[in-house]
Amino acid sequence: MGSSSVRLALLLLPLHAWLSLGFPGSGYSPLEDDEDVFSYPRQKDTPWCSPIKVKYGDVYCRAPHGGYYKNVLGTRCDVRCRKGYELHGSSQLTCQPNKRWSDKVLCKQKRCPTLSMPANGGFKCIDGAYFNSRCEYYCTPGYTLKGERTVVCLDNKSWSGRPAMCVDVEPPRIQCPSMKERIAEPNKLTVRVFWETPEGRDTADGILTDVILKGLPPGSDFPEGYHKIQYTVYDRAENKGTCKFHVKVRVQRCNKLHAPENGYIKCSSDGNNYGATCEFSCIGGYELQGSPARVCQSNLAWSGTDPTCKAMKINVGVRSAAALLDQFYEKRRLLIVSTPTARNLLYRAQLSMLQQSQCGLDLRHITVIELVGTYPTLIGRIGMRIMPPALTLQLRLLLRIPLNTFSILLVDKHGMDKERYMSIVTPISLFNLIDTFPLRKEEMVIQAEMGQACN
Repeated sequence: MGSSSVRLALLLLPLHAWLSLGFPGSGYSPLEDDEDVFSYPRQKDTPWCSPIKVKYGDVYCRAPHGGYYKNVLGTRCDVRCRKGYELHGSSQLTCQPNKRWSDKVLCKQKRCPTLSMPANGGFKCIDGAYFNSRCEYYCTPGYTLKGERTVVCLDNKSWSGRPAMCVDVEPPRIQCPSMKERIAEPNKLTVRVFWETPEGRDTADGILTDVILKGLPPGSDFPEGYHKIQYTVYDRAENKGTCKFHVKVRVQRCNKLHAPENGYIKCSSDGNNYGATCEFSCIGGYELQGSPARVCQSNLAWSGTDPTCKAMKINVGVRSAAALLDQFYEKRRLLIVSTPTARNLLYRAQLSMLQQSQCGLDLRHITVIELVGTYPTLIGRIGMRIMPPALTLQLRLLLRIPLNTFSILLVDKHGMDKERYMSIVTPISLFNLIDTFPLRKEEMVIQAEMGQACN
């Protein structure tokens, strides 16, 4: 009974119902859209809009009332683009009565922002700025890449890394000359040294700061020893380039000379360097024998012979007072004490004071000559040496010394009459006067250097 009823119902179905079931799963209507037999609303499951196909995308449709076809009137479709693509248009479409979908959609390939060109460099890309494109940065010679070398355009339309930069990290190059070795000039402890100022070279843009020198500049007088010369340059990125070299100055020297016993030495320059001159002199009462001056020669040997200071020998057997005085010329100062008799109190007092100041007399190169008595019992004395009466008289007459009164005469090393006293003079007053003489001032400097002084 049941099967007979089903067969009867199927026979009674309208013709258009059978025709609508003729294309299962096709999604397309076998009839033209203007066939009245399939017009809405007589059949809601008839394909109505064109099938949706989105390149690089996927479509998910839902027919009304759960119908089989996915493009009937009222169908709603969700559109999704594949990875790397983005939807242009509505993400949900509806099949409308005008047989058109509610919007036009398109999946376009995603595009990242255009990369900025790094200064002093560039980049190369496989596929422009589109999704999954790889771009590689590079720098011009002299610059170093800072950041990621390769970036990829991601699905979120951003690059995989931060933009790279080309930075100048390589220091500029500068080359100094080789070490300079020189010998000091004659009679000097220095030598003038010249060289070309080195120039720096930048590996990047070629722009450098001024060359900065640390040390003496070329053309300077360099003293003995090692001298460090350093040049520094900076580029615009403040990278520093440095080079250095040394200047070595040698002083050629002879062996060191010393003052002779009872004498002095005075040398130029450093005393024993090539070209230096050493002059010798003796203290009062001594005469120089040998070379008065010696020079350090290029073979590092001294010229001349070793000097010595011998005790001065005074010859009282000369025939004239002038010949006697010539023996003291430029060597000794004379203090001539004259008295008519040895019993003279001024004479005795004066000798006593001079004897107590013998160190001061020697320091100032003073020789005391005593003239005692009157002619013909006249005698003269220089230390332990006795002068003949005739020579003593000549000396009084030559120097115009009074015969019958006590007097004192001071004569300098050049034979000049410097001061006359008619009474006793204290050694301090006498020394103070002598110390004002120009030649004595030079002697004082030498004696101070030699450490000669009276206690």
